[in-house]
Amino acid sequence: MTDKPLADRIALVTGASRGIGAATAKALAAAGAHVILTGRTTGGLEEVEDAIFAGGGSATIAPIDFLEPDAVARLGVALSGRWDRLDILVLNAATLGTLGAVSAIDPKELARVLTLNVSAQASLLAAFDPMLRRSAAGRVIGLTSGVARTPRAYWGEYGASKAAFEVLLGAYGAEVANISKIRTAIIDPGATRTAMRARAYPGEDPASVKPPESVAARIVELLAADFDTGHFEAIGSLSA
Repeated sequence: MTDKPLADRIALVTGASRGIGAATAKALAAAGAHVILTGRTTGGLEEVEDAIFAGGGSATIAPIDFLEPDAVARLGVALSGRWDRLDILVLNAATLGTLGAVSAIDPKELARVLTLNVSAQASLLAAFDPMLRRSAAGRVIGLTSGVARTPRAYWGEYGASKAAFEVLLGAYGAEVANISKIRTAIIDPGATRTAMRARAYPGEDPASVKPPESVAARIVELLAADFDTGHFEAIGSLSA
C-alpha cells in the first residue's frame, strides 16, 4: 500500500463531526482523498476540517440535518454542481433512540429513528447514485451494529432500524453490481469508544474498548484493497 492509496478520490462521510465518522474522515484524508464532511454540528465539522488541513489533507464541510425535508436532495444538488463524481460514500450517521422494551416504544420517537437510520439513508443512495456511477470505482460503506443481526432485549428500536438499513444497502448493492462499478460493504464496528456507546453503557470504562481510529483504519484498508459487493465484517476488539 502506498502512502496515499486513495489519492484523488472524492469521499463523502456522514456523521463526520465526531466518533467513527470524524476518525474515518481524517483517515480518508490522510490516505489522499478529498473528504466532504456532513453532520448537524458545524463547530464539530470545522474542528475535523482543521485537523485534516493541519495534516496536509483537504476537506469541505457541508452541515446538514437529515431530519429536515429535502435536506438530502439539496445536498445532492450542491455537490453535483461542484464535483462530477463521488468515489466513496460512508454512511455512518445514525441515532440511538431510547433503549427500552418493545412494548414501551414511543411511536413518534420510532418514526424519528427510522427517518434518520433508514429513510435518510435511502435518500442518500438515491441522491448520489448518479455520481457514484460516474466514478471509475464507486464504493459505499455502511456502518451497522451487532443488534441488527442478533436481537437484544431493550435494543429493539435501534436494532430494527439497523436491520432495515442493512437490507436497504444490500439490495442497492445487488441492483447496481452488474451494471456499474459500484460495490457496497457493511461494517459492524463492534464496541468502540464513541458518544453513542457512552450513552448506551454509562458505567463502562471508555479505555476498555477500542478507539474510533481503529475502525477508521480498517475502513481505509478495505477501500484501498477493494472488495466485492455483499462484503460484511465485524471488527473485534483491537488495540488502541
